[in-house]
Amino acid sequence: MSGKQEGVNIESLSAQQLTAVKQQLDEEVEHLTASYTQLAAAQAKFKECLRIVQTGSSSFDDNKDILVPLTNSLYVKGKLSNPDRVIVDVGTGFYVEKDTKSATDFYDAKVKELGANIQNLEAIVQGKTNNLRVVEEVLRQKVLAQGAGPTSAQA
Repeated sequence: MSGKQEGVNIESLSAQQLTAVKQQLDEEVEHLTASYTQLAAAQAKFKECLRIVQTGSSSFDDNKDILVPLTNSLYVKGKLSNPDRVIVDVGTGFYVEKDTKSATDFYDAKVKELGANIQNLEAIVQGKTNNLRVVEEVLRQKVLAQGAGPTSAQA
């Protein structure tokens, strides 16, 4: 098999085939939109981490009590041993201790990477949505033509 994709003239497809193509495009757009939402949520989390690292370390003091999250709804009191060092979740359950500059660089890179992925995904979703509109229009024309065909033959 070669890597080339051959285009099909959608006007040559039957209404049933067009319905199948429309359904597939609907599913792809739905999946891609869900992926977009997840990427945007991940980017928002990284932006929040970046904001906290940038503003948090200067406002912390060694003697100040803080709340440490154990779960989403369970916190315990704690004290910072070194406000200039943070523990960063680098993915898949791995944590690395970093200074605040390194943590800022890490989160900034993640935000930029996700931003680029989101832009690429937006372009793909836009293309699929345009394809879906074209298929819907051709399908509508076919259905109207099929509906007009038998009535004009009877007249």
